[in-house]
Amino acid sequence: MPAPLTLPRISWGSPSASRRALLVHGLGSSGALMWRFGDALADAGWQATAVDLRGHGDAPRSLDYSVAAYGADLAVTLPEGGGAWDAVIGHSLGGAASTVAAASAAEWTRRLVLIDPAIHVDGRDAAIVRRSQERAFADTRLEVVQQEHPHWHPQDQELKVDAVLRASAWAVEQTSVQNQPWDVRAEAARLRVPTHVIGADPAVYSIFTGALADEVLAANPLISLSIVEGAGHSLHRDRPEESVRQLLEALA
Repeated sequence: MPAPLTLPRISWGSPSASRRALLVHGLGSSGALMWRFGDALADAGWQATAVDLRGHGDAPRSLDYSVAAYGADLAVTLPEGGGAWDAVIGHSLGGAASTVAAASAAEWTRRLVLIDPAIHVDGRDAAIVRRSQERAFADTRLEVVQQEHPHWHPQDQELKVDAVLRASAWAVEQTSVQNQPWDVRAEAARLRVPTHVIGADPAVYSIFTGALADEVLAANPLISLSIVEGAGHSLHRDRPEESVRQLLEALA
């Protein structure tokens, strides 16, 4: 795997909590934008740690923005004091990178929860992702995010602007350019830990649905799926209460 980078962390919950979770954000986002899950896990007795992925937030920059490189960083990101994560929760790109890390390091985590993960992205979805990122970097005013996502919590709106301002636009662009094809289906088939996918509603927009979802589920009996109805790709921002409910249910 590529040489790993050391990722910066923020956390919620007591350092002495008996259960430890890692939160991994999506493309053009940041660890801070996983706050809704972090806060809920802390309330449920976990310590939750979020990282900024390479090229995002306060993380180091690099020339390599392959999903394999993102996964290599995560594979060496361990709880304070070592050992395995009790759960890793990854959204979109973070879901793909977490899949790569878990497939390469069997003792890295005991459980995966993938939030509308970017397991295979091509064609129409690749174009949608690229246009979405271009639009976000073209105009970083808070009022633009508020108009596009009026139902988001004010902290999500503020943190989305902050995430874009602190991410490398070149890194985000290269993540699309360097992952041709973008495909971690083989890694998903090799997972040996219980893995639950919380998918977005295909009627709104999801990148893990249809034939792709059917294929991934059929290839590995350890992977299960639930859907957050009425939520798009950023389901933890679109319908946070239901997303948190399904996360805690998956971890029960």
